Amino acid sequence: MTEKAVHRRTWLGLAVALLSIPAVQAADSTPPKTDCAVSEFTMGLRFQQQSAEIQALQLQAYNIATLKLDQAVAGAKDPSKLAIVTDLDETVIDNSALLARDLANCHQYDAWDTWLPWEREGTPALIPGAKQFLEHADKLGVTIRYVSDRADEQKNYTLATLSKLGLPQVSEDSVLLLGPPKVERRAIVSADHQIVLLLGDTLHDFDARFRKTPLDAQRKTVAEESSKWGAEWIVFPNASYGTWSKAPLKGWDAKMEIQPW
Repeated sequence: MTEKAVHRRTWLGLAVALLSIPAVQAADSTPPKTDCAVSEFTMGLRFQQQSAEIQALQLQAYNIATLKLDQAVAGAKDPSKLAIVTDLDETVIDNSALLARDLANCHQYDAWDTWLPWEREGTPALIPGAKQFLEHADKLGVTIRYVSDRADEQKNYTLATLSKLGLPQVSEDSVLLLGPPKVERRAIVSADHQIVLLLGDTLHDFDARFRKTPLDAQRKTVAEESSKWGAEWIVFPNASYGTWSKAPLKGWDAKMEIQPW
């Protein structure tokens, strides 16, 4: 056999071996889930957890909040009478590790049977810029109130989590959890403080008109209150869950024509 023939046979054998690999892998691999009801949230959660753009938006929000807070303190006689009210989940703390776990298990991750164990045992991370902003508010003497829809019956776990993360002004009185609607909890704060900033990732963190209302009504209120965004109300991006998640998409209604090259 000539050297050329040997090389030809070697390459032929290698080609056959390579062609056989995908077939073996396909036979042994587990087919991806195609009937998972929550799989549609994968891209949004990937954006929320992994994108540099989310990090930039979160830092941008806290930079604006810092600027507005400094302006409010500069014009106040007693900064201790000023208050900021902030949401927790996806505003101060990042729960995307829980959401990714449940998404992989095809579990509806906004259900209480997921959130309650996470509140007790979970290890959320801080949203970029959150700790620095809250420490700055604390140094200025401004009152901080954490208003969240985490379960009040598990308050000790949330207090422990916030304390472990090193956040300032964490106490029984400063953390107001689910019981009355957020509008009523904000009223408790405003009874003896001037609320100068509201921070949150869902619209009912800002006004009762957004709570349990249709999306078109929410959009209308957003437009009506246009002067408050970035001034008194600081909204954070959350592409992983929200009242918008089941809204139908609107497509371009022009007929698609395939043009020859």
